[in-house]
Amino acid sequence: MSTNATTTATQPYARAAEPSAVAYALWDNLGRVVKGKNDPIRLAVVALLSGGHLLVEDVPGVGKTLLAKSLARSMGASTARVQGTHDLMPSELTGVSVHHPHSGEWHFHPGALFANVVVVDELNRCTPRTQAALLEAMEERQVSVDGTTRPLPDPFFVVATQNPHEHAGTFPLVEGQRDRFALVTTMGYPDRASEKGLLLGRGGVPGLDDLTAVTTAAGVSAAIAATSELHVAGAVADYVLELIAATRTHPEVVLGASTRAAMWVVRAAKAHAVLCGRDYVSPADVQAVAAPALAHRLLLVGGPDAAVAAALVGRIVEQVPVPRE
Repeated sequence: MSTNATTTATQPYARAAEPSAVAYALWDNLGRVVKGKNDPIRLAVVALLSGGHLLVEDVPGVGKTLLAKSLARSMGASTARVQGTHDLMPSELTGVSVHHPHSGEWHFHPGALFANVVVVDELNRCTPRTQAALLEAMEERQVSVDGTTRPLPDPFFVVATQNPHEHAGTFPLVEGQRDRFALVTTMGYPDRASEKGLLLGRGGVPGLDDLTAVTTAAGVSAAIAATSELHVAGAVADYVLELIAATRTHPEVVLGASTRAAMWVVRAAKAHAVLCGRDYVSPADVQAVAAPALAHRLLLVGGPDAAVAAALVGRIVEQVPVPRE
């Protein structure tokens, strides 16, 4: 495990009172380093402003960790990076109390989770016990060590990565653990022009050194709070419920989306509306986040398959009637 607390702030911040300004500033800043990945960048900002967490699944070498590091640096907040391994202990995440014999007192030493942005590489290489320690913190925004509950920083955002195609020495997340993530996305390969730019030294890992913060931890917290207050019309809420109901009755689905899943669709749709500069949620916002918010929460007849689940949600979105705005 390696952790590093950083605060980078060398350019004017987006005004915290305007969540759309914060959202766009983050989106634009990420694009300076993460080339040719507009959809993953968009979903990373949406996950952050929704108040949830993000899981990035893809093969090695396509920018998963770069996306997470770029977002952390753009926030100008405290960050910690954890490398998932089978011998990573829960106490390295939550912290540990150490006895000082000279004073006879116990002192708490915070773990990696006591940062605004926690980047976890290869989460599925952690044992289930360590995964549980992390994911409990994601849900409760607090950790309990030696009978004492300690709150985590605000904001608290986890970006985890994993390679879904490699199974040796891994511990796949169970359904309840995957449900802790607001959105799941893939990176994919960049377009030819963006990939050529990376080969010529434009963007990518070398660009991290020049990336400066465009907001603060307090600014992000204010933006998250403002995003949660966006207006959602009754017709849009009914539209979300129709999508959820369709997942529960689909013949290819064993276990459909839960009520909590429906709530996360709404929260993500609010964040998407903010990124689009609107102060209300439209059906288009719901459609934009439906697959990233629902696919990983479905249990399919043929077993877990992210691509199949995303395609299924896409078909459901096409079939359910869209309300008039």
